[in-house]
Amino acid sequence: MIYWEIFLAFFIPGILGYGGGPASIPLVENEVVDRYGWLTVNEFSEVLALGNGLPGPIATKMAGYIGYEQGGILGAAVGVFATVAPSLILMIALLGLLMKFKNSPKVKKMTNLVRPTIAVLLGVMTWGFISNSYEGVGLLQTIIIGGLSYLLLQKLKVHPVYVIGGALVYGAVFLA
Repeated sequence: MIYWEIFLAFFIPGILGYGGGPASIPLVENEVVDRYGWLTVNEFSEVLALGNGLPGPIATKMAGYIGYEQGGILGAAVGVFATVAPSLILMIALLGLLMKFKNSPKVKKMTNLVRPTIAVLLGVMTWGFISNSYEGVGLLQTIIIGGLSYLLLQKLKVHPVYVIGGALVYGAVFLA
């Protein structure tokens, strides 16, 4: 039964998460935190940070890790397959149709209408992380970590891996 739940937890966001891994992260969070209760919000944010620090698609890394935690090696394989299966099926089934209508104004308009929805989903998830951080470590620590991360990523163009690593060290030293 656990393998079926792992499959559904990653297959459904794979179907609904138009736009790839970043678009499906809030949907995965809903499944693994709210629906199945496999992770807390804090644990999910740590898995997300770890996944962002590693090369490759975020959704498959998260599926592999969470699947492994819940069902071992087979659970990891099921999670990764479930993550890529919707794309694989749709790519095979719709490739010819997409090529035929790729320059259609209606297809371009539909794509432009979906983007704000993805932005809102990512914003809601970010707000959840900020709220959880505020409750867990306080306002000052949340502002310090968020402000330094913004400064390093946006202004100084430091690679995200170093920022995430620095935040982990900061948390280990000052918040443990």
